[in-house]
Parts: sequence; C-alpha cells; structure tokens
Amino acid sequence: MVSQPGQSHNNHVELNEKRESKEHREHDHAHCCDSVKQLPQLDTHLMIPNTTSTRAVYRIRNMDCPTEEALIRKKLANFPEITQLDFDLIQRILTIHHQQASLSDVEAALVAIDMLPEAIIQTDDQNVKEFASDINWLRLGLAGTMALTAEVAHFANAPDWITLILALVAIIIGGFETYKKGWIALKNFNLNMNALMSFAVTGALLIGQWPEAAMVMVLFALAEAIEQKSMDRARNAIQQLLCITPEQATVLQADEQWLAVDIKSVPVGSIVRVKPGERIALDGVIVSGQSTINQAAITGESLPVEKAIGDQVYAGTMNESGSFEFKVTAIAAQSTIARIIKAVESAQGSKANTQRFVDIFARIYTPVVFVIALAIAIIPPLIMGALWFDWIYKALVLLVIACPCALVISTPVTIVSGLAAATRYGILIKGGIFLEQGRKISILAVDKTGTLTNGKPVQTDFVKIGTLTEQTCREIAASLANHSDHPVSKAITYAAEQDGIDLYNVTHFVAVLGQGIKGIIDDQQWYLGNHRMAIEHGLDQPELAQQIQYFEQQAKTVVLLMNDNTVQALFAVADTIKQSSSKAIKLIKQMGIKTLMLTGDNTLTANIIANEIGIDEVKSHLLPEDKLTIVNELLSMGVVGMVGDGINDAPALAKANIGFAMGSIGSDTAIETADVALMDDDLCKIPQFIQLSKATSRILIENIVFALVVKMLFFILTFMGLANMWMAVFADIGTSLLVVANGLRLLKKRFDLSN
Repeated sequence: MVSQPGQSHNNHVELNEKRESKEHREHDHAHCCDSVKQLPQLDTHLMIPNTTSTRAVYRIRNMDCPTEEALIRKKLANFPEITQLDFDLIQRILTIHHQQASLSDVEAALVAIDMLPEAIIQTDDQNVKEFASDINWLRLGLAGTMALTAEVAHFANAPDWITLILALVAIIIGGFETYKKGWIALKNFNLNMNALMSFAVTGALLIGQWPEAAMVMVLFALAEAIEQKSMDRARNAIQQLLCITPEQATVLQADEQWLAVDIKSVPVGSIVRVKPGERIALDGVIVSGQSTINQAAITGESLPVEKAIGDQVYAGTMNESGSFEFKVTAIAAQSTIARIIKAVESAQGSKANTQRFVDIFARIYTPVVFVIALAIAIIPPLIMGALWFDWIYKALVLLVIACPCALVISTPVTIVSGLAAATRYGILIKGGIFLEQGRKISILAVDKTGTLTNGKPVQTDFVKIGTLTEQTCREIAASLANHSDHPVSKAITYAAEQDGIDLYNVTHFVAVLGQGIKGIIDDQQWYLGNHRMAIEHGLDQPELAQQIQYFEQQAKTVVLLMNDNTVQALFAVADTIKQSSSKAIKLIKQMGIKTLMLTGDNTLTANIIANEIGIDEVKSHLLPEDKLTIVNELLSMGVVGMVGDGINDAPALAKANIGFAMGSIGSDTAIETADVALMDDDLCKIPQFIQLSKATSRILIENIVFALVVKMLFFILTFMGLANMWMAVFADIGTSLLVVANGLRLLKKRFDLSN
C-alpha cells in the first residue's frame, strides 16, 4: 500500500520523560530555570529531575489549615537541608524534599509544635483515604452546658465565684486545644487565629466578662468542629473513585480454574472474567465475549458503550450486560482510575493564584490586626482619657472578628470541589491553577488527527468500474489488503470483515514502494494501489482521473483494484470527523475564543476538515517543533489552550498555558503530560471545563468579598460600640460556614451544552 505521511500514533516517538509540572515552572522561580520555560526545541521541553533530592512524605492529621502550614514552614526553616515543602492541606499530607536531612530531627521538630507526623511509604497503595474528623462531641457538649450555666448564674445574680468557676470549667474543657495551639504559635513567634482567640478569651476573663469569655471559647470550638465536618465533605470528594473499584477479581489460574484474588496481586497478562452487574477491577482488553459497559466513572459518558473483542475496558466501570473475559494490561496501581486518583490527589495540593494571594494576605493581615487591636486597647485611654474597660473590650471584639479563617478556608474548599466536579464530567484537571485559568483562554489550538477526527481511516466509498461484481472486487481487494499493515489497507479489510466478506488465499505478495501492493489469487496477478500504479501499468483513463480527483477534493485517499488489463474498482478511504467536533468548536467560538488547527497533514485535507467543522485558521504540514513554535508565538496574543493526543503534540501541550490531552487515545501520556485530560476524547468537555472554571472563579470572588465585607462591617460596628464578642463569634462562624457551603456548591453544579 502507498506510504503516505499521516498521523498514525504508531509512527510517533513516545517521550520517555514526564513533563515538568507547569505550575512549578510558572510561579516558583527558586525551583525552575528559564531555559525550561523557553522550550526552544523538541527535546528540551522537559526538566531533568534533581536526582540529589530525596522525598519524605508524612500525614499530619491536625494539619488542615494555612495556620498549621505557616507554623510548619517557620519551624522547618531551620533545616538548610530541606529544599522544598509541599502541603496538601485537603489530604493532610506534607512532602519534604531534602538533601540528606536527619528525618528524626525533622520529625522531632514537628512533634514540638504538636504536628504529629505519620510516615507514608510510597507504595502502590493510594494515599487518598476517607477522613472522619476526630471531634469529641461529648466534651464539646459538656463545655457548652457549663458556659450556658455560667450565663444563667450571671443573670440570676449568683455569687461571682460560682459564675467564675463555671466559666473556667467551660473554657478548660472546650478551649484546651485552642490554648495549646495558641501557646505553640506564640512560642514560635507566629500569630495565628488560635493565638488571637486565646488573647481575646483571656482578656475577657481579666476584665470580668466571665460568662461571655466562656461562651466565646465554646462557640469558637464549635465553629472549628463544624468547619472540620464541612471540610470532610470536600476532603472525601474523590473517595467515591476509590470505592467504585472492587477489591477482588476473578482470575484464570494455571490449572484452568477461576479464583477470586486481590487485585493488587494480579499481574499484567492475566485473564479476568467479568459477569453481568459486576464492576471491572482492572484495565484490560477483551479477549472473549461482549457486553455493554457504563464508563461514566472514567469518561463521563452518559450512555453505556458496546464492547467486543479487542476493545479496551477500564477498572471501576460497570458491566451492565453480558459476560466476557479480558487480558490485564496494567497492574492495579497503574490502572486508569488509579492514575486519575493520584492526579487529583496531587492537584489538590497545588494552589491557584487566588489561593496564593489569600494565604499571603492572611499572613500579613493577622499580625497587622493584632497591632491595631493593641493600639485600640491602649491609645484612647492613655491619650484621650477614655475608659480602659470600654476600649479593651472593643479590642477583644476586634481580635475575635479578625480571625482570617473564613477567608483562608474558602479557597481550598472551592478549588477541591471544582476538581472533584470535573472528574464527574470525565475531565481530569492537574491543578487548581489550571482550573482557575481556564476562563481566560482566548486562543485554542487543536491538533487534527485523533482530536478533531477519529484518527482511524475507514472505507467511505466503493465504485465498481470493470466487469466483476462488487462482491468479487471487495473479496479480492480485502484479500490483498489483509496482508498489509498500512492504515488504508486496514480500513478496506475492516469494512470487508464487517460485511462478512470471505477472503482468498494470496501468494507472491509484494509491497511496491510508493505505489501499493500486489499478489496472485487463483493464478492471476492483482494490484491494489494508487493512481501512479495505474499509470505505471498503462491503465490510466481521463474518466478514472476525474473520479480520483473528485474524491481527493473531499480529503479522501483513493486506491484502485487492478489486474494486468483493466481497473476493476475504486476504493476511497478517509479519517472521519468526530461527531462532537463541530458542536464543540461552535460552543468554543460562542465563548469568544479563536480556534486554530495545527496539523502535519496536507493543506487540502486540513482546509476541507477545518471548513466542515468551523475552525477559524489552519496551519498545515507541521512537525512537532513547528507546533511548538506556533504556540510560543500565540502566547504573546493571549491565554493559549492546546489540544492534542499527548504524544507528538507534547512539546506544544507543555508550552501552552493549558494543555488538553485526549485521554483514551493514550491514557498514560495524557494523564502524565497534560494539564487537563479529556477522558473520552470529547472536545465538548472543553466548553464544560471553561464553564466550570468561570463558576469556580465566580465563587472564589464571592467568598473573598463576602468574608472581607463582613469583617469590615464588624470593624465599624466595633468602633461604634454596637458589637460584642457574642456577635463577633457568630459572625465569624456564620461567615466560615457560608463560604464553605458556597464552595461545595460546585460538587452539584451542572452545565448545559444543549445549545
């Protein structure tokens, strides 16, 4: 068969190295280099890992807030061997990158600040675990009862010592952890919300506001508990991914018996049997039987998909009808669902720009507020002769309302909710920075083969020219094509198989370079090749040339079936456009995004497909480095998204602001190299991603503005003498809960693409 320049994935050179995390390249100059960011050529777009650095991974169960992060950073700053700290506050995981640091000393330093580290061995097991916050509701209830009793005793004019004892018991029971954390923070010269609350409650006790001090501490502890339960929902958002994979699989043994075994012990190449109604335990390829499979957990597809011999199946998907056997293609830890979990887990630890801003703001804001409160308590009485009690009380109210918890907790909850919501659509996002940046995309560059098209040529037309019947022509052509691995030959063979056409025995098979193939069938020489082969054998005719030109103008490849005397038939083969491509491009353009096709195919084919789909601009005859150069030029014009198959498009995917990869064409490459993977190769996922990005950004802004407005309002009320500590605590609790609830709305967000 004719050798054509194409986009077959078999011809791509797979990149062996993992692409550097774009988030680190873009914001952490201390750990990257400018040469990586420029990506000047194909083989330099990856960062060589630092082989001298080692990782230590710990789970710290009481580390779930930037308050603890700041404390840990300050404590471990004394270790020069530590090169980098990565915090995943949602999963409560601390990753320490170091160069021969004494881990026993590091662990001791963490214990000293009450951050008890649990070492995690990086095995095939997932780190994602379901969390149930360790909250002692009985102790909290008892503290609340004592605080309420202190209030009753105060209003009933009971002896002061009774009210004081009740208040102290309530504070000790309900606020021990707060005081403990506050003291640790102060010892390490860190002013956090626990320190602020400890000052406020202690100050209230000293000025005789005993019942109010007790109630404030209990309400603060209650707020912390409710926040933890709310965070658990975000923290467990991807736990359902773990739950959908069965723990055992029915595997064929050496003695031909079927046995249920732990999926972690099933090696690649094993044969697994799946019955109707069972979930598939591992990735594999069907070798026997057929079925209908619901792949929503992986691809987000709403309808089940028919699967037969040779089709890929994924761990975690549901077998709805039919029994089949499949050969395992990946161990449990490397299955598609396992890589999705790892990717989302990793993404949760990354921070969006808004989250970084909020964390920096909070670090500056808290000590500034403390200084202001101190000034309010001291300056008016000293300079203006105001009452000490009144202004100290106002300062204490200010400390309570100033707690930045609502502000700092809103961003990670919102980002994680958005990441988890995306997985339900079959969209895998590698970090909060990409989720937040998606709404800014102004240019979308799209690869053709495998992205806009199916990437698999099919026979589209058959024209009988000679005296033989259609059946005979197709039998002879398929018999010849069956001996060739060329995509055009495979398309003709596949079409024949689908129609149940029998094949002849072929002898003396030969591939003719640049022309096609030939062989002998029933003692007669037959040829299957291009127009050039017909010309070489003197079989060209004007009418034949016109027919070939007609199909080529439709971006189809034409091959002819010939013997030594005449052309008997014409076959047209083409890479078909995906059903979703036109709709996706239309939706993307409606969002005001310019579309650009980047392809290595010829100009005629590229223009025909682009016109049919509605692409704005076409760049053809491109090599991978040419795509990289074009994307680099586009970056000066706006935020660029690049969509490709994750292999030959990897340089351009890496350079773009956001790289989108087709997930099922090559799940490994897509998940490991792209910023966003579309797990069912549906381009309509990109408009959904952009809508989700806009919704996430909107909620982030809502939460930040709401938290700041509430605090500003209470600052004013405090100065006017209209706010008390009760109101301040309720405002802080209410704000925190509202911003968390607002962020969790993304988990149920639905996007309509019907228009």
